[in-house]
Amino acid sequence: MDYPIKSVTAGDPDYPRILTCWPGMPRKLYYIGSLPAPDCKSAAIVGARACSAYGREQARQFAAGLGRAGVQIISGMALGIDSHAHEGCLSAGGRTFAVLGNGVDICYPASNERLYRRIIESGGGILSEFEPGTPSLPHHFPLRNRIISGLADLVLIVEARAKSGSLITAQYALEQGKNIFAVPGRIGDPLSAGCNNLISKGAGAATDAAQLLAELGFMQNEKGEISSPLAFNSLSPSARTLLKVLSTDPQSLSALLESTGLSAADAFRGLLELEVKSLVRQPVAGLYVRTYG
Repeated sequence: MDYPIKSVTAGDPDYPRILTCWPGMPRKLYYIGSLPAPDCKSAAIVGARACSAYGREQARQFAAGLGRAGVQIISGMALGIDSHAHEGCLSAGGRTFAVLGNGVDICYPASNERLYRRIIESGGGILSEFEPGTPSLPHHFPLRNRIISGLADLVLIVEARAKSGSLITAQYALEQGKNIFAVPGRIGDPLSAGCNNLISKGAGAATDAAQLLAELGFMQNEKGEISSPLAFNSLSPSARTLLKVLSTDPQSLSALLESTGLSAADAFRGLLELEVKSLVRQPVAGLYVRTYG
C-alpha cells in the first residue's frame, strides 16, 4: 500500500492511553492514517463474518448513529459485521479505525481494499501490533481482539454464533471492565445464539444507537439534538444516577428510589437539577420522564 507507516511505543505521548489501563497490551503499535483521538468516545462493533441481512443492517445503523454523534467506531475490517460497521460510520461522516491481524501495509481481506482506503482518507486509521509485512495467521485474530476492546469505551456484538470469535472480544471487554451490549435476535437462529447468550448472562440488549449514546454520556433532547458527554459529566452523582433509570415512560418518585437506591433527599435534589436543565419533566405532577433520546 502506498501510505506512510508510523509507529508509537508505550510511554510515548501519542500512545493510546486507554490501552495503558490493562496488562498484556502491545508495547508497540504500527498505524497508517490516524490513531483514535483520546478526547472522543469510542465504541467497538464486531460480529459474524457470514452475517445475515438483518445483522448487516443493524451494524450499519448502529455505527451510523454513533458515528454521526462523533463516536469513533473500532472494528477489525473482517468480512461481514466488521466491514458493515466501518461502512455505516463512514456513511454518516464519522471516523473509524480498523485493528488488523496482520501488518498495516497488507489489506486483508483483499476484497476490502476500497474500504481500507476510505478509512484512511476519511480521517481514521489502520492499526496493528504486527510489523509491516506480517501475513494474516489464525492465531493473530484473537490477539488483535484485545486491542479492539481495549480501545473502546463500550463493545457491541451485532451477530455471533455460539462459538464466534466475536465472543473472544466480549471476554476481553469483560476482563477490561467495559460495558458489553448485544443485538438480540430470534430464538433458534444460529447467528443470534452468541448474542442471546450474552444478554442472558447480563450484557445489555442493544435496541438503538440512542441507548448506547446515553451509556456513553451523550444526551439527546426531544428535537433530536445531541449534546456532548461533558454535559452529562457536569451533573451531580445523584442526577447521573437518575438519568440512567429515567425513560420516556413516567415513573413515580417511589419507583425511582427503589431502582436507584438513592435517599429521598438526594433524589429530590437530583430531579430538581435535571428539571432546571430541561433534562426531565413532569407530564403529571409526581411522575417523571426524561426529555432526551
